[in-house]
Amino acid sequence: FFFFVGNMSFVQTVCGLSRVARLVSAGSKHCGGRNMNIRVAGLARASTRAFSSSLGGMRVSGGEGKSGRTRTSLWMVGGVVSGCGAAWLAMAPTQRRASCDAPAGTKVRMALCQIGVTADKAANIYRAKTALQEAANGGAQLVSLPECWNSPYAVESFPVYAEPVPSVGDVGEMLDVEASPSTAMVIQAAKEHGVYVIGGSIPEEEVQRDGSKNVYNTSITVDPTGKIVAKHRKMHLFDIDVPGKIYFKESDTLTAGDRCTYFDTPFGRVGVGICYDIRFPELSAQMRRVGCDILVFPGAFNMTTGPAHWTLLQRARAVDEQVYVVAVSPARSPNTKEYQAWGHSSVVSPWGDVLVEADSDEKVLFCDLDMDKVTEFRSSVPTAQQKRHDVYNMVFFSQGAPPGI
Repeated sequence: FFFFVGNMSFVQTVCGLSRVARLVSAGSKHCGGRNMNIRVAGLARASTRAFSSSLGGMRVSGGEGKSGRTRTSLWMVGGVVSGCGAAWLAMAPTQRRASCDAPAGTKVRMALCQIGVTADKAANIYRAKTALQEAANGGAQLVSLPECWNSPYAVESFPVYAEPVPSVGDVGEMLDVEASPSTAMVIQAAKEHGVYVIGGSIPEEEVQRDGSKNVYNTSITVDPTGKIVAKHRKMHLFDIDVPGKIYFKESDTLTAGDRCTYFDTPFGRVGVGICYDIRFPELSAQMRRVGCDILVFPGAFNMTTGPAHWTLLQRARAVDEQVYVVAVSPARSPNTKEYQAWGHSSVVSPWGDVLVEADSDEKVLFCDLDMDKVTEFRSSVPTAQQKRHDVYNMVFFSQGAPPGI
């Protein structure tokens, strides 16, 4: 079925095959052999390992014109391949992609809402609402709140301030505003201002089948229509003990999440982690692998870890994965008896440059992300194509869940 010699091309026909369309939309299958590149609708490029070594230098690419039709072209570099159609159709689509590029010339205005947090939940919600409005007024298309913006950052506070949080796909129509005021505000703000809102994080309460309650550190992302498109539960809980400086144990009251989280936008795929998640390069590598160009980490580093590691970790993840890294902190509290966040919300480019950085005070910070730079940096230093899979490899275990869950 698929039989190619030299640079012969195969255009459009693949789009009529449902399994191929599913593969192209979901990513690609990691199944040994050489590198296969997939471009989808001008937004996605996946580099994973190809069908088998018998495919030689096969490359698959596609784009989407103004008509919205996906054009797919395939060519074979050297050699003759036969019987590949069956192999293609047999491949189960996965959620793995090595990069996800925005259309050429795309820039996105990002806003980081570094707001103060108090013990007054209603006041916190109002402050966040005001910051989101300021971000929208400033032309932001993608906005993020900080970690734990509706609650004091304290293990004893998490269960007290926790509220139910809807699942991906919810549009808030059935949401109990009194029970979930923080979530309701984020949904309404995204819809009202027509922007993507990464809702920082708040303590989430979930009732289990046995009647017990789990509390998570949870971030939702809401699209401009008011639909929840991603929900991330902090995977790595902040349990540390630095003698003479800081002791904190989130696991005393929080339960860890277990999913890599990302969502799609017109300007590229965005991955979400929370604070301590940034210390684990495997998670960022997975988000790059599934196609993310921007990684956003709402976080509340403290006065010990902040000066030492906050910027360092952002730059490391940005350079390692060749992505924009955005980290959004609460403002530092004037009350020295409360948890002292480091602040310094910032954006780091794929080259490792700190593009913007706040101080410790309340501020809505703006940064225009040039998505062409992602492609430029990845082409200049093509580490994704230079990995030594014959020597090392990362194995990711799928949860069998759709993106963003």
